[in-house]
Amino acid sequence: MTAFALLIVCLLLGVLIARYAHPPLGLAQGLNWWVIHIALPALVLDLIPRLHFEWQFWFLIVSQWLVFVGAFVLFRLVGARLNWSRGRIGALTLVCGLGNTSFMGYPLLEALRGREGLALGVVADQLGCFVMLAIGGTLVTALYSGAHTHARAIVKRIVLFPAFLALLAGVAVGALGGWPEPALDILHRIGGTLVPLALFSVGLRFKLHLGDGQFVPLALGLGWKLLLVPALVLGLGLLAGVGGLTLTISVLQAGMAPMISAAILADQHNLDPPMANTVLGAGILLSLVTVPTWNAILG
Repeated sequence: MTAFALLIVCLLLGVLIARYAHPPLGLAQGLNWWVIHIALPALVLDLIPRLHFEWQFWFLIVSQWLVFVGAFVLFRLVGARLNWSRGRIGALTLVCGLGNTSFMGYPLLEALRGREGLALGVVADQLGCFVMLAIGGTLVTALYSGAHTHARAIVKRIVLFPAFLALLAGVAVGALGGWPEPALDILHRIGGTLVPLALFSVGLRFKLHLGDGQFVPLALGLGWKLLLVPALVLGLGLLAGVGGLTLTISVLQAGMAPMISAAILADQHNLDPPMANTVLGAGILLSLVTVPTWNAILG
């Protein structure tokens, strides 16, 4: 309960500071840099060496790929039927196909399922959602904005991402017996900065403005991301014989709020930025209810 309270407090602090305290320009970007390049790799290096890999872990990864592929197919079909612009289809594919499996996912998983659940969440995030951001996100922006992309650039983006390198290093360290206690303590303390700073940064950027004609795509997008896709992942997991904490984390990560980076990507490529930001803001709020609800259903 304390971890969930910390989540709410840090998020709310960011919203209040942004609204009333006039924070320095670039504060959110600076915090994001620390989170992505320092705190997240430290957390990965702390958790992964302790993780005992099991055959079921493939589902943590594949389930995140299915979220994106499903969104791509769904919004391409629905968008064509409802005469949405290419920008709107691309925006909804990005923000509803990519989950906030790190900034929001890590704090929520730790609050709901402890450090063991968080470790599995790292696998789903780094090998599942991040890979889809690098590959799928790049392809969607190229398809709907007319930009060009290269396979070499995608591979380079994945391989050189700090947390991905930390994941590989963590697997190697685990195979060699783990970290010595002093190193483990340092990594734990640095990684511990991720939750408050990430949520504070989310709060600083939080916006929610429902414009004309946005209600239907908003409802369809969040209906897919927060309700339908977690149910599909749950059903597929049961059919595949996946169970326990692996299935639970797969479902919860699939049902996380839309990814902040996906909304930024939509903005950079002019894929209906107002729609992307509206879905992002509403999704963050609603996920604070839907994710704990899914967790309760899973028991």
